[in-house]
Amino acid sequence: MQLFLNAFGESVRAYRQERGWSQEELAGRAGIDRTYVGCIERGECNIGIAKVALLAETLGVQGSDLVRRAEALMLDPE
Repeated sequence: MQLFLNAFGESVRAYRQERGWSQEELAGRAGIDRTYVGCIERGECNIGIAKVALLAETLGVQGSDLVRRAEALMLDPE
């Protein structure tokens, strides 16, 4: 489980950085606390499906894109 949480956090971070956003900007756009974004990106928070959908919508991707990238990172972490 922890491996997936870490990979999911890396997926969120990658999409955020591709948009040139800080954690604070993503948090503001999503209406969540910046520290929560950091917690997700570090793999410390096991978020629910509603938050996955919220992050995906905010990032302009599908929730499945976040999961698919996380799965790819788990298979090839580099």
